[in-house]
Amino acid sequence: MNKPLRIGLVDDKKVNRTSITDKLRQFDNLDLCFVAINGNDCLEQLKLMPLHKMPQVIFMDLEMPGMNGIQTISIARSLYPDIYFIVLTIFDDNEKIFDAIRAGAHGYLLKDESAAGLRDAIVNIAEHGGAPMSAAIARKAFQILSRVEVKPDDTKTETGVFDELLTDREKEILQQTIKGHDAKRVAEIMNSNVLTVRKHIANIYRKLHVSSKAQVIAMAHKNNWPQ
Repeated sequence: MNKPLRIGLVDDKKVNRTSITDKLRQFDNLDLCFVAINGNDCLEQLKLMPLHKMPQVIFMDLEMPGMNGIQTISIARSLYPDIYFIVLTIFDDNEKIFDAIRAGAHGYLLKDESAAGLRDAIVNIAEHGGAPMSAAIARKAFQILSRVEVKPDDTKTETGVFDELLTDREKEILQQTIKGHDAKRVAEIMNSNVLTVRKHIANIYRKLHVSSKAQVIAMAHKNNWPQ
């Protein structure tokens, strides 16, 4: 039996911590092993934790007293590169989305996400290298990043990548992804299974030299790929 995925939660409001904790504890494959009340508390606790006990995924609130979520992610990403950070917040305004992506957040969800949605996001990112993002957030990210110049590591991705590097199946999945659909919805649309779709998405990220859905969306818009 696989060990439960270790999850962390950083939020200054007790009511939010309780709500999210209740959602996560519905699943035996998730272990909420880390709870902090703000960014400073998060970094202090991580500093004292043995590596083998550190959370694999941390849900991060944005607006907190002291060190906010964006500052915390930026610092923690450099100190703990193996931890995935998913923003979990009530804010869906453009500036906060862009700042979170720029700080290195791996995903961005709203706090009204269902328990199953949180679980799927965790599994997606921890086991398949995905980039969970609410559909509404993905659409906003598209609008924001369409104005940002993207410079992929491989110059071949600037032109012709859609036809040259991706298989037909990957192209279809990419088109659904940049519409804001998550892996589960893409699987439904394409009459496939979620695991297969996630493997395709991981291959797409590798070929395009990107690490998030937001970067894919920006690249697609910049290069006028079919949507």
